Amino acid sequence: MDKKVQAEKVAQLLQIEHPAPKTELVHTDEYQLAISVMLSAQTTDKKVNQVTPALFAKYPNWEALASADTGEVAVLIRQVNFHKGKAERSVAAARTVLSLYNGVLPHDMLQLMKLPGVARKSANVIMQELWGIAEGIVVDTHVSRVSARLGLTSQTEPKKIEEDLMSLLPKKYWRNFSGSAVLHGRYICIARKPKCGECVLNKICPSAYKV
Repeated sequence: MDKKVQAEKVAQLLQIEHPAPKTELVHTDEYQLAISVMLSAQTTDKKVNQVTPALFAKYPNWEALASADTGEVAVLIRQVNFHKGKAERSVAAARTVLSLYNGVLPHDMLQLMKLPGVARKSANVIMQELWGIAEGIVVDTHVSRVSARLGLTSQTEPKKIEEDLMSLLPKKYWRNFSGSAVLHGRYICIARKPKCGECVLNKICPSAYKV
């Protein structure tokens, strides 16, 4: 099967399985989502959701976080990986949102990436979850694994994996694929002993029942 044809078939099947995928990071506004996304780097969403209620209770908005003591923030988020660095970047990001963007997140990839703690993957997540804007495809560990097993990429760097996926998939699929592939990798195409028998892609996946 032609790789582009296969990629589009994958996207279609995942869209049927997950017609409206959403992040599992608990949030009520753009401030909470952005901070949660920053904290989720190399940390599970489940763990982030355990620390954010206390964090957001004490620092409910950009203004409050911008004036926070980074040490106090670090204590509140100590259960997440690299909590000290994330505390510093979160406070710095809050100050940047206020100074550069008047307290409102910009709807632009490059502007979002000016925030400390926001790289391309995080910016993709924020834009897609908050505003439905897809300027790229989210590539985390789950999407990397799913894409490799499907034979859609042989790359290992997230940026190059994203480039491969963007070249294979029409843009209309980018938003859904980002969310659905994450969920698929989290619950079906797991790292060890993937659940191929439950997988909607097992008939077109070259790795099915072989991992």
